[in-house]
Amino acid sequence: MALYKDWCDDDGDEDGLKRYLALTEKEGGRAAVIDLLGETVRSHYERLDRIADDIDLLGYETAAAILRELLPTKPKMRAGDLGEVLASELAQEMLEFDVPVRRMRFKDGREVPMRGDDFIGVNFCSDDGGLWLLKGEAKSRRKLGKTTITEAREALKRDDGRCTPISLLFVASRLMDSDDEDQADLGRRIRNEVGKKALARNRIDHALFTLSGNGPIDALVEDYKAAEAGRNHAVVNLHIEDYDDFIADIYERAGDLGDD
Repeated sequence: MALYKDWCDDDGDEDGLKRYLALTEKEGGRAAVIDLLGETVRSHYERLDRIADDIDLLGYETAAAILRELLPTKPKMRAGDLGEVLASELAQEMLEFDVPVRRMRFKDGREVPMRGDDFIGVNFCSDDGGLWLLKGEAKSRRKLGKTTITEAREALKRDDGRCTPISLLFVASRLMDSDDEDQADLGRRIRNEVGKKALARNRIDHALFTLSGNGPIDALVEDYKAAEAGRNHAVVNLHIEDYDDFIADIYERAGDLGDD
């Protein structure tokens, strides 16, 4: 099942290298994907096969107790994490980038944010097979406004628009730890990029993803129109009217493993 395809309508726009996506829930869309949303969020904090092992060894109740220790409980942290989760899923489904490392699995505290770029996507150029990266910022607000959008855009511009070195090295190290040769090779290529900075600006796309209780947002449209030339940009808003209740429900579902 495609998450966004079944969940949302898109009233987007395109202008050259820039793309604006205004996502709103379809009638019945949330109901169609609600189980998938819970499982998707769960999978960003722990591998599903590891959860399955916990169930086999310890039973549903104890496995769920372990899982809930990984999930944030504070509304602000849940909102921030969910923005990054949904941004990563959108990058894979709609922007054609793989997000090879699920950062939430490596948090050193469930109520603390991760540092660095919010999400990094990977693709390859069809012409020469060279690396192509996506630098992403995700913001989640009950009422999204210009200040938050400006902060996100400034973060995208840092390091001359390149993915921040510490973020790239984090991704590279996780991939190089893999027993999968392809994953380890990708990690090596990303690590090389940190040292060489060889990628041209048109091979580092930018994405600004926003999750909000308000919409449409004029400042986001202005940001889309003003985005710098020379690279691909995606500017996205996912409007959820019952923002607080939605986030609370998704995390309750993520932590509920049922009993069968």
